[in-house]
Amino acid sequence: QVQLVESGGGLVQPGGSLRLSCAASGSTSNFYAYVWFRQAPGKERVGVAAFSVSDGNAYYADSVKGRFTISRDNSKNTVYLQMNNLKPEDTAVYYCATGWGWMKSSWYAPNQYEFWGQGTQVTVSS
Repeated sequence: QVQLVESGGGLVQPGGSLRLSCAASGSTSNFYAYVWFRQAPGKERVGVAAFSVSDGNAYYADSVKGRFTISRDNSKNTVYLQMNNLKPEDTAVYYCATGWGWMKSSWYAPNQYEFWGQGTQVTVSS
């Protein structure tokens, strides 16, 4: 059984920072990537950033490039999303996802990931 548990969300002012964590447990050794998604009220779930386990490469949505950084601590089996210079439009529930395979060219497509965390709320507001 695979479990993903997100943490680190909260309320932050515009321009502030947050670091989200996604702790993975269970049979995770064969997963190719970990991906952060977000979903704002009334909107679709969209990919934010992806981390390729095989080569350590990172992929980002245009809207967060230069502000967000995804990383992974192998010893803790945890993936992080460092979010800097946060904007009100970053407000959403953030989810961590992974699965048995992925299409690198379409890492942002949510339907290819079998396992999801419960989500953590990020609110950017003054």
